[in-house]
Amino acid sequence: MKSKITFFLIILSLLLSACNSKPENVRQVDSLPSIFPDYIGVTIPVEIAPMNFNLLSDDDVDCVDVTVKGSRCGEIHSNGEWAEFDIDEWHELACQNKGGTLSFTVCAKINGQWLQYKDFDMYVSQHPLEEWGLTYRRIAPGYEVYSQMGLYQRDISSFEEYEIISNTRVPGNCVNCHTSNRTEPDQILFHVRGNNGATVVRNHEKIDNLNTKTDETLGACVYPYWHPDGKYIVFSTNTTRQSFHVAGEKRIEVFDEASDLQVYDVEQHQLILSPLTMQKGSNESFPAFSPDGKTIYFCTATKPDNINETCDIRYDLCSIGFDAATGRCGNKVDTLVIASRDSMSISIPKPSYDGRWLMYTLADYGTFPIWHKEADLWLLDLTTNQAHPLIEANSPDTESYHNWSQNSQWFVFSSRRDGGGLYTCLYLSSIDKNGSATKPFLLPQKNPLRYYDRLLHSYNVPDFTKSKVDVDYRQFADGINSNERINLTVLH
Repeated sequence: MKSKITFFLIILSLLLSACNSKPENVRQVDSLPSIFPDYIGVTIPVEIAPMNFNLLSDDDVDCVDVTVKGSRCGEIHSNGEWAEFDIDEWHELACQNKGGTLSFTVCAKINGQWLQYKDFDMYVSQHPLEEWGLTYRRIAPGYEVYSQMGLYQRDISSFEEYEIISNTRVPGNCVNCHTSNRTEPDQILFHVRGNNGATVVRNHEKIDNLNTKTDETLGACVYPYWHPDGKYIVFSTNTTRQSFHVAGEKRIEVFDEASDLQVYDVEQHQLILSPLTMQKGSNESFPAFSPDGKTIYFCTATKPDNINETCDIRYDLCSIGFDAATGRCGNKVDTLVIASRDSMSISIPKPSYDGRWLMYTLADYGTFPIWHKEADLWLLDLTTNQAHPLIEANSPDTESYHNWSQNSQWFVFSSRRDGGGLYTCLYLSSIDKNGSATKPFLLPQKNPLRYYDRLLHSYNVPDFTKSKVDVDYRQFADGINSNERINLTVLH
């Protein structure tokens, strides 16, 4: 028995020494390290989880040794198979250097030789994120069946993820399109599609399970957005179809055969309709209230004569006034950006909560950009009505769903840049006063290369949350499985 213990201790010692040796006889390398994720030169909020990374090399990496020094004070160290930083030490260093710089010195033992790469910097923003975390849907990147999916939330200062609701609780259903009121977790809703379909609305302590289909609207409500006072939710109702590309890089096209907008009165369980947002010759979609609640932004396109001409469907950005006292839309539609004039199409408009900016996705055509490699993020200055691409945040692959932090300093978006064109992952970036974005960074993970290499889900519809969504998923599941629904009335 003693010999077995001795043998085990020898093996353990060898393993530890292989991954925890100190750099010696170091050879300088005149290049930056190749790391995943690419965190070189990114700007981070003080609250973010440790920015762990892996070293990429064609040869086996025996050990990675990283020292991080703050431009103002402080230093932390990591030594192991990848750069992994202690959470408490990381947060202390970030706080000490708010508005300053973190400098990374990376050494690696490769084929028995220690190499030291050129140092790189990471910038700690003076603007805090001021959010507890993120909410998002994780879903397999298919289109035939719902498969396993769910709504989750992530503590952004750590690596902890929690389930909000998954379709394992409501078998055979799809859960989607969750949204909260200005990152407020006590006012949140999501849709359930399938045999037990519903729109689930949590309004503080009350949870309503709605049947949003009526005889006077196209179908169930989708694409929700809360009014800032929490009394209303604006929805679109979409008759959606899909088709498939037989050649080229595009795989699938999802498009609206028809779509309208309507406002939902949360207290009266009533849909309020306007003829200006339900025009027969147009499709209206992706509505969003302005931060002051006096305007609804939305996308609109002229319906094609032939439903198969999906490549000719292009959406412009429009707005209409809204009166919170009556729940009524105004009597005039204004066009803010005519993307169709440039043979482009707008989707997913999201205004910043300070009222300065409106971010949207711009693609060649259509209303569902997640399979469009050319889809990029654009920013409209609501004070000048001038729009520009977010060059610093965009990539050669798809950028799509996005949302703002409550303080309007940060945004989160989904991109396929590191997903091989198949999977969407979440990136964070910040906006300066001129509308320029910082270099985005991939949502941190404890061991990022292993996590993202094994990830079989896409992230989509991300949003910030100021605190944890403190509802047991069984509360949601019991209501959905009960088949009890609140039917809506309609007001013209």
